[in-house]
Amino acid sequence: MLKSLRPYLIWFAAAVLVTIGAILGMQWARDHPEHFPGARFELAHPQGWATHGKLVALAGDDTGCFAAFDRAEAGYLRRPAIGSGACRASQRMILTGDRLVPTMRPANVAPGCAVTAAMALWNRDVVQPLAHEYFGQKVVEMENLGSYNCRKIAGEQAQSQHSTANAIDISAFILADGTRISLINDWAPGDKRSEFLHAVRDESCGLFSTILSPDYNRAHADHFHLDMAARTAGWTVCR
Repeated sequence: MLKSLRPYLIWFAAAVLVTIGAILGMQWARDHPEHFPGARFELAHPQGWATHGKLVALAGDDTGCFAAFDRAEAGYLRRPAIGSGACRASQRMILTGDRLVPTMRPANVAPGCAVTAAMALWNRDVVQPLAHEYFGQKVVEMENLGSYNCRKIAGEQAQSQHSTANAIDISAFILADGTRISLINDWAPGDKRSEFLHAVRDESCGLFSTILSPDYNRAHADHFHLDMAARTAGWTVCR
């Protein structure tokens, strides 16, 4: 009798194990939403396997992106949509405090919501920890060269991510004691300012879709280009 039931017992045990595995998997996904593509993006979440994909998706979801800032109770000014066609920018925003991103100079730069969300994680997880590691203080300001610019990528036919404000160019970091660390002056090896800038570039790989530094070409000698471009299979560029 027991021998005849053995196949059924094996199947039952397998079903129980699969069920337990599914329950544990669902619990893991609830406890680690940063790794689960189906979980809603939150600015407070740590970075995970799914973070980059969620940020890219936000670049095409105006309502969902601004809702993330609303849930985080982050102050911001939403700027009017500008441009048309390939140069329409509908997500431009300016943060009204320095809780998520240091004060921007010039202050009127208005990158897209998805880029701003990525910058908030970048500031929290990369810029500030490295500033404390190398200088023992925080970055209080970031200088930028702009965000929205309706144009093609230099030397190419493809439209630049700047055309939809889905990019921003960062040129310098200002520390709490007033020290200014700029790409144009401090990228070349020689001291901890250069080490800091290289570490910022290296540890940003995978968060943004694109991060281009002075190592990429002469056009980027004075800034980091950061964007949230959507690419096949989610691949990223870090140079």
